[in-house]
Amino acid sequence: MAHYSGGCHCGGIAYEVEGEIDQVLDCNCSLCAKRGGLLWFVPRTAFELKTPESNYRTYTFNTHKLQHHFCPECGISPFTEGQMPDGTPMIAINARCLEGVEPASLKVVHFDGRSR
Repeated sequence: MAHYSGGCHCGGIAYEVEGEIDQVLDCNCSLCAKRGGLLWFVPRTAFELKTPESNYRTYTFNTHKLQHHFCPECGISPFTEGQMPDGTPMIAINARCLEGVEPASLKVVHFDGRSR
């Protein structure tokens, strides 16, 4: 299983995550379309935050089921928390925030979040 480090631009948010990136999701909802993230979904148990939770701020909208975390210093949104359809806690990693990962090498699946 691969091990990745990631975080925001200024280092205020840092994390480690384990798993295999088989694909990433490019969502066109009102938030994702503006921030341009590529989302890799992992179980919450595969994710370890290395910096204090107090280092990030959280934004929710629409159904408020997803907690979109961002750095108040540099503005980058490196991960989102929520639940899988079966209720399992999950993290949506912004693959653009992972060290050593080239986004152009990833399989991108387009998701029509705008229509949901």
